[in-house]
Amino acid sequence: MAIDHAATKEALERIREDGSDLERPLSMDFFVAVPDERSGLAVAARVEAMGFEASVEEDPETRTWTCYCTMTLVPTLEAVLEIEARLQAVGEQVGGYADGFGTYGNAYDGD
Repeated sequence: MAIDHAATKEALERIREDGSDLERPLSMDFFVAVPDERSGLAVAARVEAMGFEASVEEDPETRTWTCYCTMTLVPTLEAVLEIEARLQAVGEQVGGYADGFGTYGNAYDGD
């Protein structure tokens, strides 16, 4: 599965429109869909070595597994695309794929 550059750009613009300052650091969660818990734990170990905090969870309704990869960064388009590409490569090693990102933003950090 290829990274959709336009979708990434649009998502970052929505984050900006919601009041976040994309020139300041914010915490972002990147998602890697994985086939099972064992694969998720392998991805978690790899991304932790890359500087992410990681957790692996199963969705109780869909029974699908996701490795959540969290990092604080200044979310330039280039930085986010690079991270998505790196996570895609790690995910592919276990039969998974990068599956987007999310953030609560930094609009309410009180700064």
